[in-house]
Amino acid sequence: MGSPPAAGAPATADAAGAARSGWLGRAWAANGAGYMFLLPWLIGFLVLTAGPSLISLYLSFTNFDLLRPPTWVGAANYQRIFTADAKFMASMRVTLFFVIFSVPLKLAFALAVAVALNRGIKGLPLYRAIFYLPSLIGTSVAIAVLWRQLFARDGLVNTLLWEGFGIQGPSWVSHPDYSLWTLIILSIWQFGSPMIIFLAGLRQIPTDMYEAASLDGASKWRQFWKITLPLLTPVIFFNAVVQTIEAFKAFTPAFIISGGTGGPVNSTLFYTLYLYQEAFGFFRMGYASALAWILVVIIGAFTALSFLTSRYWVHYDD
Repeated sequence: MGSPPAAGAPATADAAGAARSGWLGRAWAANGAGYMFLLPWLIGFLVLTAGPSLISLYLSFTNFDLLRPPTWVGAANYQRIFTADAKFMASMRVTLFFVIFSVPLKLAFALAVAVALNRGIKGLPLYRAIFYLPSLIGTSVAIAVLWRQLFARDGLVNTLLWEGFGIQGPSWVSHPDYSLWTLIILSIWQFGSPMIIFLAGLRQIPTDMYEAASLDGASKWRQFWKITLPLLTPVIFFNAVVQTIEAFKAFTPAFIISGGTGGPVNSTLFYTLYLYQEAFGFFRMGYASALAWILVVIIGAFTALSFLTSRYWVHYDD
């Protein structure tokens, strides 16, 4: 038989429980209002973000078609993606090509416009609003339809080429050599968001640095390379990370311009479009979930690489 508990044990436990209750009560009294304000976001995060993410992670290891219960297949979906799926590699090539060319060109164009607007022109708020507008409507279905008409065989682009230069252009959106470039141009046209951020960064650079450089005989071009760009590298880094993530997630323009097929000859088969085809075209939800998690890993790897290399070219105040 075991020895009976010490006489002071229940009292000690009660005291500890009372202390915990008192601590929780004081914490709730001090922060209860903040927790209540956070509650809608917390519910939304758990129900709309964390919950579906964990479910999709589970489904990526199953065979699921929406009609029958999911069946566990282990890593078979991932093995098939990397060993027997030619369209996966095709979509990766198209997506990487789009990211590599669209992001630097968009940032360069946005920075050029921001530098021009930073010269103190009249009506700056109006120009800023006009240039920002494409970022608000550029990913809409209506703009994608309009873009398809502009670059069609009888569209405005070919009309201008014929009337201005006597050049008969092809159907740019239907030619495998040019269709992806029409989407890159559309992405560059949506330069308003990074432009606004660049303009805010340019406003933070002290003007006395330019004045001192001018007194030393530095040209405008040299001031840009030696003062503007180094001091703007944190903003460039932020825009590069955000725009790279957005480029990997691009979907609507490719879907509308190609009619959901990724054609011609898979030239506009973005990764997200291929994922959509597998999920809602063939109802291979488990396989599509595996594709989605591979995209998460790819975006995470690019973001981590950006942060690792930023120490060599991003210059902060310290």
